[in-house]
Amino acid sequence: MAREAVIVGVGDVPLKDGKVVGGGSVLQVQARAAKAALDDARIPMRDVDGLLVAGLWGVPGPGQLPSVTLGEYLGIHPRFADTTNIGGSAFEAHVAHAAMAIEKGYCDVALIVYGSTQKSERSRALGGRPSVLTMQFENVWGIPQPVGGYALAARRHMHEFGTKEEQLAEIAVATRKWASLNPAATMRDPITIDDVMNSTKVSDPLKLLDCCLVTDGAGAIVMTTAENARAHGAKMTHIRGYGEAHTHWSIGAMPDLARLTAAEMSSQRAFQMAGVSHDAIDLVECYDSFTITVLMTLEALGFCKRGEGGQFVMNQRTAPGGAFPLNTNGGGLSYCHPGMYGIFLLVEAVRQLRGEAGERQVKKVDTALVHGTGGTLSSGATVILANS
Repeated sequence: MAREAVIVGVGDVPLKDGKVVGGGSVLQVQARAAKAALDDARIPMRDVDGLLVAGLWGVPGPGQLPSVTLGEYLGIHPRFADTTNIGGSAFEAHVAHAAMAIEKGYCDVALIVYGSTQKSERSRALGGRPSVLTMQFENVWGIPQPVGGYALAARRHMHEFGTKEEQLAEIAVATRKWASLNPAATMRDPITIDDVMNSTKVSDPLKLLDCCLVTDGAGAIVMTTAENARAHGAKMTHIRGYGEAHTHWSIGAMPDLARLTAAEMSSQRAFQMAGVSHDAIDLVECYDSFTITVLMTLEALGFCKRGEGGQFVMNQRTAPGGAFPLNTNGGGLSYCHPGMYGIFLLVEAVRQLRGEAGERQVKKVDTALVHGTGGTLSSGATVILANS
């Protein structure tokens, strides 16, 4: 390939008690993450000519033109921009879009950024969504957003396949074990199955410890050509396959409450492009907005059959030392979740592939699958990364 697109830099910002250390506006925290990723890539800000950003900040207002606003703040004039927003999976889609843009010569250095200060601003208030357009058929009945939609999917999965609440709890416990190995994680204290089962019910059958955190956060990714990476002496992570899809916005329009169709569609495309089998995947980083998200995603990605996700995660299979390393930084359940989490899945996968994950480092990671979920089980985007 004349212009192979590769990931050369990742960065994020430190948190304390779920808030950005030192505070700052949503533009400031994104700028810090961008600088960290560019420093990691050994590429100066002035070389960035592609900017990809998504978020819910500054709406209504400047956030309605997020790349224009952030580009102005960073002092760059990109010739390629992408503000695709399909929810938390947007950043996996951005990797795909940046790869296509770089390979076609639309830009040479692409910067993907996300940031949120929702916890500091106490701005997480999805329950007040207006009952307009497709929302008019659900919000008027008081369904809590977004947890209510996920709870409906969980209950349907339990009805169809006999999935147990204790099996969902296995995911929360395993993810917390990974977080205990990550000094940057917000929640590190050990939890048990009983702790999850006895935590406050939020939307039956989902309980507090089945739900992601509400934190600040910012992350960034830098992509360029393999040739440019070599010229800067940057470490390269190769992009072997990708895919994206979405099926609905309103949970009542989901094709099948017990089946994550968008993830099936996006992952099939990614595996086909990468030309690898499931056995070749050493590590999986998948969106964990809720424990049911993980269980349904594992089925949709093809790591187990439909209806077998509950059995698949039993006996701490996805925990440190288990046979299936998953969400190794502590995930949205225990590391951080600043509204849209997908960029942090990519940051962690790259660090694992490079062998830079410290105490939580998984042995012999050569190929990783990253999958983001957006909306209410609405969208999916999958990326397969490799060291060579």
